[in-house]
Amino acid sequence: MDSLKTIIKKILTEYVEFFGVQPTMEIEAIFDDEKGHYELLQHGWIGNRRVHGVFLHLDIKGEKIWIQHDGTSEGIAVELMEAGISPKQIVLAFRSPREREGGIFAVA
Repeated sequence: MDSLKTIIKKILTEYVEFFGVQPTMEIEAIFDDEKGHYELLQHGWIGNRRVHGVFLHLDIKGEKIWIQHDGTSEGIAVELMEAGISPKQIVLAFRSPREREGGIFAVA
């Protein structure tokens, strides 16, 4: 489980570094190792519009990574697999259990 935490934190930290500090928008990584919750938040302003929301949300349950929300264009699952995580350790939780059946990823 520690290796899953390490990989998730590395990927989320890379996102924060990639986006960097912008004048009106901030990207922030939240790590809760004790409960296995990991999020990437964005907050700030685009013109006169307030932006605040979860960009990525991953949980570790048992020996699997549950992707609760994925706001990336490529898909965080691809990055997890490139980092050595088996597709059978990745649950696309933002899809219904029925949609998960028969794919390369874990059903639950």
